[in-house]
Amino acid sequence: MTNLHLPNRLERQLERLDEVPAFARTWFRSVILRRAVPFAGTAGLRFIEMSQQRTEVRIANRHKVQNHIEGVHASAMNLLAETATGMVVGMNVRDDCIPLAKEMKMAFKKRATGSLRAVATLTAEQIALMQASDKGEVNVAVLVTDEAGVHPVECEFVWAWIPSGPRKAKEITEESRS
Repeated sequence: MTNLHLPNRLERQLERLDEVPAFARTWFRSVILRRAVPFAGTAGLRFIEMSQQRTEVRIANRHKVQNHIEGVHASAMNLLAETATGMVVGMNVRDDCIPLAKEMKMAFKKRATGSLRAVATLTAEQIALMQASDKGEVNVAVLVTDEAGVHPVECEFVWAWIPSGPRKAKEITEESRS
């Protein structure tokens, strides 16, 4: 049995960027995704890499996202990690489903220095599960690193996916009546 991958809506939209010159792709990708998720735009997140297996997102340590000690605010760190995990899930969820953040844990270990990057990854098994089922959940690994190479926070995110749209909800309701 072969594992035939059909790109989902998000992946198809991002494939259009292949026509953009390589030097401008990160900027265009970030503009597109910030429009889709306005809060990511407010914080100035940059979408560096997006694939089915790995997503990298960065946030600059600038005044808009700083805390009282001029580091990246805890809420901005959370936004960064949540966005990276959500995007890697979004690259894999079927078109007839929507992803939902279900749980998050964040432990602050060290003071962050400068800008931050979050790298979220999925295993081949997690990807296969998401593509085979219209409902489920995965624990998404994410590593947040600062400019000094330190991991200031330890994060854990659980993402679920469920059928989307009223048509699916109606079908589920009708099945439960039978």
